[in-house]
Amino acid sequence: MEYERHCELIVEQAELLAGHLTGRPGKDLRTAVQSCPGWNVGQLVRHVGGAHHEATVVARTGEAPPEDEFRDPTHWYSDPADCTDDALHELTDWIVAGAGELAEALRTAGPDVPIKMPIDNPTTRFTARRMAHETAVHRADAALAFGVEYALDPEAAADGIDEWMELGALPFHFEVHPWMRELLAPGRTLKFAAPEQSWVVDLTGDVIHWRHSDEPAAVIVRGPVTELLLRLYKRRAGGTDVAGDEHLLNYYLDRVSFG
Repeated sequence: MEYERHCELIVEQAELLAGHLTGRPGKDLRTAVQSCPGWNVGQLVRHVGGAHHEATVVARTGEAPPEDEFRDPTHWYSDPADCTDDALHELTDWIVAGAGELAEALRTAGPDVPIKMPIDNPTTRFTARRMAHETAVHRADAALAFGVEYALDPEAAADGIDEWMELGALPFHFEVHPWMRELLAPGRTLKFAAPEQSWVVDLTGDVIHWRHSDEPAAVIVRGPVTELLLRLYKRRAGGTDVAGDEHLLNYYLDRVSFG
């Protein structure tokens, strides 16, 4: 996907997330987020908004600020006062405004400004894409918590899977988490197959590889592209079917995990 589309997605997904809050009877920010254990919806929203504000600093300066309290939002809590209409609208206005500010900062910077990240040649292009999918997946968390329908543009979902594959295959993971090398062994291949395209994860070499391919694999996960994205992020499994070595699938998802 293009840089501008990622900027648009940040705002679109933040607005949809805000809509999940204001469009639900009860509007209780204390609702537990089962897909993010230990968080409630109020904490989830503050986590996403905090990530947007940090990324805005990255877009403007090339590096994150030293304070990143948004990563663990459990110091925020939601009491009954947070569930008033005024408090709710203040929070939803905040997250939508922060997403807009981030998108504008990214557009002003352009896609090729160097940033500090533990990947090869990182730029603001990475920031835009990461924040687009961070927002989309956490919107799924809110939708699942409230029991409302979640839909995502298939192109965005496919790009989210591409990003997940790229990040999950970064060699530096082996340096930070040496136990990830236990994934590597002969015969270990996984395929995530949507009607539009398929992704194959190859664990048979000395690093993790992935590719777009419809080749056979030891385990095959089939489903709509958005459901595959949610399965990879361990948000929801019911929309997919598994054939083959399901133990390998669970082993892989347990060790290649983020977001």
